[in-house]
Amino acid sequence: MTGPKAFLTYASSVQMGARSGIKECKHQFAWEKWNCPESTLQLSTLNGLRMATRETSFVHAISAAGVMYTLTKNCSLGDFDSCGCDDTRIGRTGGRGWIWGGCSDNIAFGEKISRQFVDSLEDGHDSRAAVNLHNNEAGRLAVKATMRRACKCHGVSGSCSIQTCWMQLADFREVGNYLRIKHQHARKLEMDKKPLRAGNSADSRRAIAHAFRSISRAELVYLEDSPNYCVKNQSRGVQGTEGRECLKGSRNMSQPEMRSCRRLCYECGLRVVERRTEVVSSCNCKFHWCCTVKCERCTQIVSKYYCARKDGARRQHNKTKRKPVPRQQ
Repeated sequence: MTGPKAFLTYASSVQMGARSGIKECKHQFAWEKWNCPESTLQLSTLNGLRMATRETSFVHAISAAGVMYTLTKNCSLGDFDSCGCDDTRIGRTGGRGWIWGGCSDNIAFGEKISRQFVDSLEDGHDSRAAVNLHNNEAGRLAVKATMRRACKCHGVSGSCSIQTCWMQLADFREVGNYLRIKHQHARKLEMDKKPLRAGNSADSRRAIAHAFRSISRAELVYLEDSPNYCVKNQSRGVQGTEGRECLKGSRNMSQPEMRSCRRLCYECGLRVVERRTEVVSSCNCKFHWCCTVKCERCTQIVSKYYCARKDGARRQHNKTKRKPVPRQQ
């Protein structure tokens, strides 16, 4: 299915998938200097502001993955009349002691529709468009790579003499974790700029193809180095880390949470300031027969930590302690 009918049928799932991709991006980079701001995808596609950094490579990959994942899931759930489970291998021997059966997620359908919708956003033919399309494909391959085999036992008296197995999508968090590792090992694409500057489209295409010759389809690639995410830069959509919250004082924190103050504040030349706020919540709740729950209102002082400029206090100090001006005789 293509054209306007396809758009009406799949548009809702595409939007949901793109949102789930950005949500996962925000989770993966919550405590990093770059924390997947809403402006990132816009900056990577709008003319004149197009970026192709290591971070935008992740955004393209996780967005394409989210769209493919949601379309595949909705297809298997029967949300679309035009598709259902992937039954192409049912009845075939898969390995020793098991055969294909059940309802495999229709990954081919999700991949096809995702490519139609997501890749159509790239209407250019330059190196940036090629990079974005490559990263879209890497995101779709991540969904495939994280799929897992699920099996059900069959046999007399609960024995497992034969199994039927099918392929199912992993949790989307696994896709995010997989692409985060790819982001850490992303490769900068070294382009021969002479053909690109000459303006010959055939030469440009050859130069782009040559640059991709040693790049795996599953790798993330980028063209330009990342900006300094410590410092605010509106033209590049960088908010800086001043005012960002970081975490301190809990043993149950993850590694990124434990090092958040160092990463966001100290490495950016900022200090950590504590702000204490009063939080009111329900507590000491009791069930009363029948049938209500009554709670008390408890007040708790909560400390939160934020990145702030080091020179703020010094400026204030210098204002109050000025050098005396000598009198003229």
